[in-house]
Amino acid sequence: MSDILARVRQSGRVSAEDTQAVRRIVYPDMYVDKDEVEALFAIDETAHRRDPQWVSFFLEALSDFLVRQKKPIGYISEANARWLMKHIDRDGEVKTETELMLLVKILEEADHAPEPLFLFAMDQIRMAVLEGRGPLARDSRLEPGRVNAAEAALLRRVIYAYGSDGGAAITRAEAEILFDINDAVADADNDPDWTDLFAKALANFLMAASGYSAPSREVALARDEWLGSGSTDVAGFVGRMASSGFSGILNAYRQPSARQVMEKHNDRMAADIAASETVTRMEAEWLAARLRRDGELSESEKALLRFIKENSPDIHPALKPLIDAA
Repeated sequence: MSDILARVRQSGRVSAEDTQAVRRIVYPDMYVDKDEVEALFAIDETAHRRDPQWVSFFLEALSDFLVRQKKPIGYISEANARWLMKHIDRDGEVKTETELMLLVKILEEADHAPEPLFLFAMDQIRMAVLEGRGPLARDSRLEPGRVNAAEAALLRRVIYAYGSDGGAAITRAEAEILFDINDAVADADNDPDWTDLFAKALANFLMAASGYSAPSREVALARDEWLGSGSTDVAGFVGRMASSGFSGILNAYRQPSARQVMEKHNDRMAADIAASETVTRMEAEWLAARLRRDGELSESEKALLRFIKENSPDIHPALKPLIDAA
């Protein structure tokens, strides 16, 4: 492995041949150990150019090490999450694009991962948009100062991944990051998917904050073009929501699936939904403070306020002037 590292350091490139040689070293015992992981990171961080075979192998080997080899399988421990963040972090930013791809991949593959790991991934996108730092900002396809389709898609992937922890609702910490990004790009020509994601995610946070057991994030935040695959229940749910835009989110929440038809369960669901539709005083004051922070309402924020006006039965006075403005 040290010979390969020396060759990569000299050429600045990790080739397909290098990748095959590393694979022969790592996988004869079908186990990736910590020394091998350290060597893989060293090779990746040394290279300026990476063959696609290397990228695939790096993601595969590190996912094995972090997600599939440790018991219980599929769970990333807090210790391993801290180890990974320390390893790939340089002054708050991920060192290489490959390491950022790894971060997103393991979040998607894990059945459980600590919240700080998700927030660290979201913060990489925030940093690229707000500060022009990190591997995302160095990618010529991505543009600091606006959210384009690639950034919105990556952010959506990270938010979906957090649903693997069983948490359907967007958390306060995630909502803060989404607002930070939105404040920074309020006047930019953003991809329409950003407005869609922002409004739906914040609606999910606010409407579920009262304790309603919301649908999975994949359902709550889905885009129209993602329909058609999966079970009838999910497709029907998403179809009802997508066909009527933001105002359809809560209507979709109101519809029980085929597995939820028992009368007692539906009664409980109706009570939970009625409670969660009300935006509470604390939620309203937090939202009003966030919306007033930069002095103007963006299109994404107006979409969110219109959703609240149409669907919340008891609008807090703190939000009424903002809703009128929207």
